[in-house]
Amino acid sequence: METKIPDANAEDSNEAVISVRDLRVRYGEREILHGVTFEVPRGQTLVILGGSGSGKSTLLRTLVGLERPSAGEIWIKGQNISRITEGELDVIRKKMGLSFQGGALFGSMTVGENVALPLREHTKLEDSTIQIVMRLKLEQVGLAGFENYNPSQLSGGMKKRAAVARALSMDPEILFFDEPSAGLDPIIAAGIDNLILKLQKAFRMSIVVVTHELASAFLIADRMLLIDKGNIVAQGTKEEMQNSKLPRVRQFLDRIAEPEVEGEMDYLQMLTGEAPDRSL
Repeated sequence: METKIPDANAEDSNEAVISVRDLRVRYGEREILHGVTFEVPRGQTLVILGGSGSGKSTLLRTLVGLERPSAGEIWIKGQNISRITEGELDVIRKKMGLSFQGGALFGSMTVGENVALPLREHTKLEDSTIQIVMRLKLEQVGLAGFENYNPSQLSGGMKKRAAVARALSMDPEILFFDEPSAGLDPIIAAGIDNLILKLQKAFRMSIVVVTHELASAFLIADRMLLIDKGNIVAQGTKEEMQNSKLPRVRQFLDRIAEPEVEGEMDYLQMLTGEAPDRSL
């Protein structure tokens, strides 16, 4: 039998760059996340699916350290970020990039100044070097030559790309996206999806994407998880998710509306004086 000698330089694709264990998050007396557990393998894209109010945005904010968990652990690059100081967390954040929903560009700065901001804040690079890096990042997202534009002069898709360039400025090992295709027309959204695929392939980044856009999710994901009311309903490869027989997964993927609440229908009938039309 032939024995293969392991490549000492090869990265372990099964190694978890993020490991979340029994994560719980509370706002006052209300618990939002109820014992969430999952991993993000190195160099893969995890898509977090969920409807409005499911807890997916809270999960993202907790992963990047903007929220502190009530209980549980979040291991990133070998450190439990839920148990470290703000100073130690800042060091880890420099290895992360976050593209906010809507871009969140500073309107008082040019596109180039927005992209260069993390470098000015967190490095001691010369201005000439920062300018080179800034232009390189804009080129990587298809915005070469737009450094002197104001955010107000950009289309929605271009703002998203500029936000990605800013997230890439520190050469992160982990990239987070919050609803990257929200509010975009299908063609522009497809361009953002292709950009995420290109970045993952070119740089072997570990990427976490929060979205409710199914077409985007199934295009870019290596693995997926579905969160509902603060609980993980299912997780696995996109093929496993697509073939799942779990009722909640099928309801979400097949876009089946919640059953009508009879109390609401009776109230509507009382207001209108007539029974609601249930025909399709």
